[in-house]
Amino acid sequence: MSAPAAAPPSVFRTIVQSLRGEHHDYTSAPLNRAVLLLAVPMVLEMVMESLFAIVDVFWVSRLGKEAVAVIGLTESVMSLVYAVAIGLSIAGTAIVARRIGEKDPVRAAHAAGQVIFLGLVLSAALGLTLGSFAPQILRLMGADEATVTLGSGFTALMLGGNATVFLIFLLNAIFRGAGDAVIAMRTLWLANALNILLGPCFIFGWGPFPELGLTGAAVATNLGRGIGVLYQIWHLTARPSRVRLHLAGLRPDFPALRAILRTAVPGIAQFLISTTSWVGLFKILAVFGSSAVAGYTIAIRVVIFALMPAWGLANAGATLVGQNLGAGHPDRAEAAVRLATMFNTLFLGAVGLVFVLGSRLIVGLFTTDPDVFRHANAALWIVSLAFPLYAAGMCLEGAFNGSGDTRTPTRLNFFCFWLGQIPLAWLLAQPLALGPLGVFIAVPVSFTTLATASYVIFKKGRWKMQKL
Repeated sequence: MSAPAAAPPSVFRTIVQSLRGEHHDYTSAPLNRAVLLLAVPMVLEMVMESLFAIVDVFWVSRLGKEAVAVIGLTESVMSLVYAVAIGLSIAGTAIVARRIGEKDPVRAAHAAGQVIFLGLVLSAALGLTLGSFAPQILRLMGADEATVTLGSGFTALMLGGNATVFLIFLLNAIFRGAGDAVIAMRTLWLANALNILLGPCFIFGWGPFPELGLTGAAVATNLGRGIGVLYQIWHLTARPSRVRLHLAGLRPDFPALRAILRTAVPGIAQFLISTTSWVGLFKILAVFGSSAVAGYTIAIRVVIFALMPAWGLANAGATLVGQNLGAGHPDRAEAAVRLATMFNTLFLGAVGLVFVLGSRLIVGLFTTDPDVFRHANAALWIVSLAFPLYAAGMCLEGAFNGSGDTRTPTRLNFFCFWLGQIPLAWLLAQPLALGPLGVFIAVPVSFTTLATASYVIFKKGRWKMQKL
């Protein structure tokens, strides 16, 4: 008599396993389990990132609406740095995941070293260029002189010290591509827990810490993320992981760098397009005063709080796409994306409903200024309406990126944001005289278009034939 088949692991046991940092073969494990093993630490990683964004603006809002406006304007410029970092991270995740799927950890480590080398060069160039012109950048963004005076130190430190956020994104992308999602999660929990603890200390001068005001928020951010980077380097060089980095791996290999750039450049363009569209929205809003900018900043921080965990599910799908294409399982890669999209849509749909019904209560936690409250409430309510479509769009674009097809999302972003969102926001806000409300309406309209177009292209399946 044959032994009974082993029962499948329970959901709870799978979640526990996902947080232990054990190595799994994501190209052969049952698909539901593989998605869960990757998604749980990736979602928790993004939860901490989104929690920090909320806590940061909570403390800074105590300094006044001009301080919140500085954060919004600086973040809109920092989003250009994020675009370069995330674009390069896409290449890192896709290539490392493909090599791990091919069972070639040596080439995966070599690719990781070259990605890090590029990251160091680019972050240094951006830091020197942007950090030196902080006051001019704030003026260019439409800030008045009082806001420039208040925020120049914060902006200079955030832009000049961008290497901390740049490298933390990049190294976590390598861990995710390798399937070491728990290390990426622990890194952001460490870095952002330090940010949260140190933020009010440096802002208000609690205990032995100096009172630095708004600039203190930037000091805390860079300290926390810098320690996170050191933790990542320790894991890559001195701890057992799927990708083991040696100093020789950072020596430039120009054929390998060219191969990485073929994937990275469209990825950078993809996020530059989407993030410069956010810069454009802030520029349009700046015409209506600091109350509109501060209100929109609060609303977007709350939205990011929800979207960050959803990006965790999208990242899990992207990793499964890369590894399964490397292992020669394109149908399994497609099934993983559909599963991640379903989970993500259900999650964000529920969150969007909460935001729509409770927008006034949520916004009231961040401001008592009536003008700021009015704009923040309208922005949160309107932007939250299309949450299920945001969820689908980010998973579908993640599938393209995970396969190494970074050009398709770039084209989609160009048409939906530059040719759609920005002109529509300006048209509604100024010629049609809707004011800031017009800017808020343009956001769900453009993302709905993006999700619809992404689904049509995804169904054609050309992304499954992408070579790396």
